[in-house]
Amino acid sequence: MTSSPSLTSFTALSFDVYATLIDWESGVYIALGPPRSRLPEAHPLKNNKRALLEIFTRHEEILQGRHPDMNYAELLGMVYAEMTTELGTPSESETLGQEKAAFGGAVGLWPAFPDTVEALKRLQKRYKLIVLSNVDAESFSRTLAGPLEGVHFDAVYTAQQIGSYKPDLRNFEFMVHHAEKDLGVKRDGFLHTAQALKHDHVPAHKSGLKCCWIERAGKDAAIGGRPEDFGDSLDLSFRFKTLGEMAEAVDEAFNHGERTA
Repeated sequence: MTSSPSLTSFTALSFDVYATLIDWESGVYIALGPPRSRLPEAHPLKNNKRALLEIFTRHEEILQGRHPDMNYAELLGMVYAEMTTELGTPSESETLGQEKAAFGGAVGLWPAFPDTVEALKRLQKRYKLIVLSNVDAESFSRTLAGPLEGVHFDAVYTAQQIGSYKPDLRNFEFMVHHAEKDLGVKRDGFLHTAQALKHDHVPAHKSGLKCCWIERAGKDAAIGGRPEDFGDSLDLSFRFKTLGEMAEAVDEAFNHGERTA
């Protein structure tokens, strides 16, 4: 019988960023202010955060499939334009161009979850920290200089660099290959830590990685799905409500000397 892994048995944590470390739902909702402001007060979507985010993720996923090598900031601008059309709130051509650029450039303004930075600083004492994100390098650099200021990542792998978006398995294989080459991290040394089940946990499991689910909004999240929807496609070795809760468990595991061979 195979024993359950210990939190002390890994050498690296690989992270999804936007939804796990960064509160993308709040960031996107705030950035959708212009089209929301043009909706009538009685419109059912004007203040319906969940519904608007579901529209956003639907368009984002479609466009990522069509344009796997497109810069994420540019892709966000296209998502924005599609949303304004669907909502019936288009603006003048010049204004729309400005709004698209602002929306695409807002990634670095999306806030971190309150527990994120402190938890990462604790976790970086125990593991190498690796980013596997669907954004572009410039957008992530703004996040790192802003809401994640003071956190050190040992490696950053973006969709822009890889040429495809998660949940494409190529993204995970790229990370595993380069992390072994760059950092000496073996496949069995990874604990992929993420919120989104469809975009992260399913492909990570297919790639042979152990996973830690940071539930965040749990079943109410606008992206990610529910465990029961994926059956055997998931293997959630660990599960925590927040990254702070995970950091507490990690410290406790190491402090009690639970390292396994």
